[in-house]
Amino acid sequence: MPRIGHLEELLHIFGFLKQRPKRNHPTINERRFKQYDWYDFYRDAKEAIPGDMPSPRGNAGRAHCFVDADLAGNTVTRRSQTGILIFVNRAPVIWYSKRQNTVEVSTFGSEITTMKNAIELIEALPYKLRMFGVPIDGAIKIFSVTTRR
Repeated sequence: MPRIGHLEELLHIFGFLKQRPKRNHPTINERRFKQYDWYDFYRDAKEAIPGDMPSPRGNAGRAHCFVDADLAGNTVTRRSQTGILIFVNRAPVIWYSKRQNTVEVSTFGSEITTMKNAIELIEALPYKLRMFGVPIDGAIKIFSVTTRR
């Protein structure tokens, strides 16, 4: 049941988008996120590229993934909520929001469950894009924001 407040918020969003210049890639301040180097753990990891892949067409796309979890957001069942957004350039191609099946006792457990779900979605995306003939520019970066209280 949409309300007047929803319409006002929508108008604010469109006003914000009207003021912003259009870009092919989202502007992400990567200094806000802590960088981790996983090379020591996954030294020999390589992406499996299919042999029957069509030749790439057009400009390369860059993908970004944003994940977050709400620890015990449901006050009745105490289950956490998972939120995942995957963008290719500026377009959201996968959005996922679901209540987690298990009750986690810590933010860490809830975030790890969310990250596992995000990685499962991310593993399939480059294959799909390549099979459509869309070239991928680099690895898909995952951004997770955890708040400390």
